[in-house]
Amino acid sequence: MYATDSLRIHSIESFGTHDGPGIRLVVFTQGCHFRCLYCANPDTWDLHQGREISIDEIVRMAVAQKSFFGKKGGVTISGGEPTLQRLALLSLFKKLHAEGINTALDSNGKILNDEVKALLKETDYLLLDVKHINDEWHHLLTSVSNQSVLEVAAYREQTGKAMWLRYVLVPGYSDQEEYLHQLGEHFKHYKSIEKIEIQPYHQLGVHKWEALGKTYELAHVQPPNQECINKTEEIFKMYFKEVVVN
Repeated sequence: MYATDSLRIHSIESFGTHDGPGIRLVVFTQGCHFRCLYCANPDTWDLHQGREISIDEIVRMAVAQKSFFGKKGGVTISGGEPTLQRLALLSLFKKLHAEGINTALDSNGKILNDEVKALLKETDYLLLDVKHINDEWHHLLTSVSNQSVLEVAAYREQTGKAMWLRYVLVPGYSDQEEYLHQLGEHFKHYKSIEKIEIQPYHQLGVHKWEALGKTYELAHVQPPNQECINKTEEIFKMYFKEVVVN
């Protein structure tokens, strides 16, 4: 069990602009129970790797950078999968709010229990990674079902708090028009969703797989071309008020 006064992290990024609104301090936690075929950071999977950092140290870093955050920025906790360390994050988010700092959580949606619900209550922005709307394809891509992901989305909608969806576009795996429409239909009535972000697949993390002695099974898959990206963007615009390509 993780400590509640510290986090086991992989790395920290200052002045991040791709993980929530505004300029943000982004903390990447260690540990993940998904095994995404395209994962760019497989070195975050192991729960016992990385390094420990105290909650108070993260708060100090955030306060020191607060002047750069402006009205929209703040702190984002990403991963790995942050909710594995939910009790520590709950403490962190409460302390950040006490300092007037905005919080965001980038999650794969695998866990939804009372502890995660308490964390989500302290989360200003949930960045929910929806890997695939079809459960069989989701299992193929991640090794787990998407049921909990959809449950987390439904719970967030119920609370009325802000949510962004994130969708990795992988040719041959998550670019099927049928399922892009299905995803849109599933979420089109959600009022909490402010935007959906399309994240084109890339192979920038392949060297990490090799360093870990792991086989990268998508070596044959090239990044999506502009036509594929445009098609996906057009379909999502039918269902979501804002579509962004990262």
